[in-house]
This record gives sequence, C-alpha cells and structure tokens, in this order.
Amino acid sequence: MRNLMIAAVLLAGTAAPAMAQDQVNPQFTGPRVGVTAGYDILRPGSSEDADIDGVNENVDGFNYGVELGYDFSIGGAVLGVEAELADSTAKQKTSTNNPDFLGFGEVAAGRDIYVGVRAGVLAAPSTLIYAKGGYTNARLNVLASDGTTELRENFDLEGWRLGAGIEQAIGTNTFAKLEYRYSNYSNANFEYRSGATTENFDIDTDRHQIVAGVGIRF
Repeated sequence: MRNLMIAAVLLAGTAAPAMAQDQVNPQFTGPRVGVTAGYDILRPGSSEDADIDGVNENVDGFNYGVELGYDFSIGGAVLGVEAELADSTAKQKTSTNNPDFLGFGEVAAGRDIYVGVRAGVLAAPSTLIYAKGGYTNARLNVLASDGTTELRENFDLEGWRLGAGIEQAIGTNTFAKLEYRYSNYSNANFEYRSGATTENFDIDTDRHQIVAGVGIRF
C-alpha cells in the first residue's frame, strides 16, 4: 500500500512538466465540502501490541465521514488544507477467555479526526493526482460486559497519516475522488467514563483505509 503512495507522488512529479501550465483549472481551487465512505481496517504495527501470543486480531469495517477543505494554485500545482471527521463500524467481540484485539481487548472503532495538507498536479484538465499528510486522532471504544450492562470506555490514539488519491472534476463545482490512506498511531491514553485519563503510553497500531468521496466547491 505504501508503494501506491510513492507511485502517486512520482506520477504527480512527472505530470507537472507534461502539463506545462501556469494556472490550474479553477474547478480544483477554493473551499470545498464532501462526504467519504469506504473500507477501514486496523491492525497491529511492526512491533507487537498484544501481550498474548497469537491473538493479534485485525479489526475491520465500513468507514464514513465528512470533510472540509480549501485549495489554491501555485504555478501549475494545487496546494490545500483539509479536515475530516469520520466514524467506523469496525468492531470485534469474542467469547474467549483472553480477548486481546490490537492489544486493547474487545474494541469498536470510534470517531476519527484528521487535519492535514495536500499537494497535487493535473494529470488532465479535469483530473487531479495528489498526495496528503497530517495529524490524526482516533478513538477505540472498549467493549466490556458484566452480563447485564455493557460498559463503553475509550482509548484515545494519536498519530500521523499519509495518503494519495485521484480527484475528478464533474461540471463546474462538483467532484468525485478515490483515495488510499495509511495511519500509524504511536501514542495513546485511556479515558474513563468519569472524564479522568491515564498518562500517555506507547503503542504501534496501523490503519488502512480505501475510500471514495463526492463533494462540491463554492
């Protein structure tokens, strides 16, 4: 998957001189708002999160969210800032005695916040290829039950995100896109229902998302 991001950046670099244009199609500039949806999977990173041998389980599901952004042109390139708020249906529960998904126990993915930047070039007058990166903060809801009540407390995860995608202008102010994102979370704390939190601790959790989106510009 990381090779996909590298290929997109290289393609963007080679496409710029080919276009040889000083201005970007105005369909790719200005404020934008959109919705996204796609596949979402969390898994242990290169270092093992769980203490139980052989119980590092992936957690996957359906990701959906809303995004805001603003893009502007510099020469023949598009630069932008963006923010996204998303959620996910990814969830794992088990009846085994020692559940330990991702090193966090029985979990369900919660809200996912991203703030970052992106840069791209036109591969065609109405087609933008771009790379992106920034800060991400995600939540894992802990699933526990005493047989009567299901408790939901939270792990708060912090990390970084890289991605690449292709955006197609449709008409004068609408667009569609396809995007891959890779996130790595390396810092976390536990949030109790009372509002108290633990000190931060190290983790290594990866997240892969493939999403499609549509939106409008103003």
